[in-house]
Amino acid sequence: MNERLGKSYKLKSKKIIESVFNDGETVKQFPFLVKFCNQELPSNQAFQIVFSVSKRRFKKAPDRNRIKRLMREVVRKNKHSLEAQLQQNNQQLALFLIYTNTEIMSYEEMNRKIVLLFERLIAQLISNETKA
Repeated sequence: MNERLGKSYKLKSKKIIESVFNDGETVKQFPFLVKFCNQELPSNQAFQIVFSVSKRRFKKAPDRNRIKRLMREVVRKNKHSLEAQLQQNNQQLALFLIYTNTEIMSYEEMNRKIVLLFERLIAQLISNETKA
């Protein structure tokens, strides 16, 4: 199993990010909010993702960087369930993951919450498919 989360998973296209915010859907699992959109991506990965932490809530850059580092690590460890679902349905997804808490969470708690978030996201994708 490949647990890498390399450059090809990084969402950089301003057009795609803009479309995620304009046309995308939202799934919440406190303290995370993920905006997502079915999109044709420039890479061959199942999804590309952006990690975001509010400058208003965390004034110090080291705090924001620590949270983003933890988020990246948790996503790297738990991406397989989401990737499997997307590959099964031959979809690509653009994700924008936002941290909304006012305190830095522990790795274990963040791991639990992101697993729940991915489960909700997969459920949302499945329900969208049944509607279409």
